[in-house]
Amino acid sequence: MTEPSNSRGVPGRLRPPPDLPKSLVDLWPVVIVGTSLWFIAFVVLLLAGVDGLWRWTTLGGGGLGFVGMAIMAWQRAASRRGSRGAQRGL
Repeated sequence: MTEPSNSRGVPGRLRPPPDLPKSLVDLWPVVIVGTSLWFIAFVVLLLAGVDGLWRWTTLGGGGLGFVGMAIMAWQRAASRRGSRGAQRGL
């Protein structure tokens, strides 16, 4: 059996794997759905008359989802303007 190898001119033993499709690495849909679910749970608990820790936990989860979206937008803006400390490929 022959060993897999790169084509000529490509250093290393194996060629690098291809990039994942954008639909698999995009975080926005996951964060939006998660944040929406937290707020839906909050509304359900509010309408059901549940008091206490669960209601505040769901509200906190939705609020943290908004904080996460703001951080993601901030990082994307920094990446697009070429900031040194920003993550690339967002």
